[in-house]
Amino acid sequence: MNKLILSTAATLMASPAFAATGPFFSLRNTDFVVLLAFLLFVGILVYMKVPGKVTGMLDARAEQIKAELAEARALREEAKELLGSYDRKAREVQEQSARIVASAKEEAMAAAAQAKEELKVSIARRLAAATDRIASAEAAAVREVREKAVNVAVAAATEVLAAQATKEKAQSSIDDAIIQVAARLH
Repeated sequence: MNKLILSTAATLMASPAFAATGPFFSLRNTDFVVLLAFLLFVGILVYMKVPGKVTGMLDARAEQIKAELAEARALREEAKELLGSYDRKAREVQEQSARIVASAKEEAMAAAAQAKEELKVSIARRLAAATDRIASAEAAAVREVREKAVNVAVAAATEVLAAQATKEKAQSSIDDAIIQVAARLH
């Protein structure tokens, strides 16, 4: 407190008021009246402990600013952590989607290969069925041709025999046939 009064007095002594002409310590000197009013005002401020209150308010404001800065730093760190977490999740999702796409490609390739094999088997079965049908048709055609040839041969033989046959020859052919049949049956 003494330092404050001494520094104020030293400041006032170096003021231009002391350089003015005439008695300074007179109530008619406005500079002196202003000086007294100022000293009274400063004295009232010191008596009311305004500098301490102002300092306390400034300290409280400084503490509040420090708390806000600490909160801002904490929020920033939390935001960094969230950003890192979201980045990791995004990479994981991207990797998972790449795995899904690769898996789908592999499944598609496997399905295509299986379909190709099934198509080969189906074609082979159809070819075998067609070959069987062709062989069956050939056998039926050969059988039909043989039957017709037999029928034609029998008809031709009948006509030839009918033209050559006499009653006696027919009787002798029948008797010979009976003898041959009897010989073969016993």
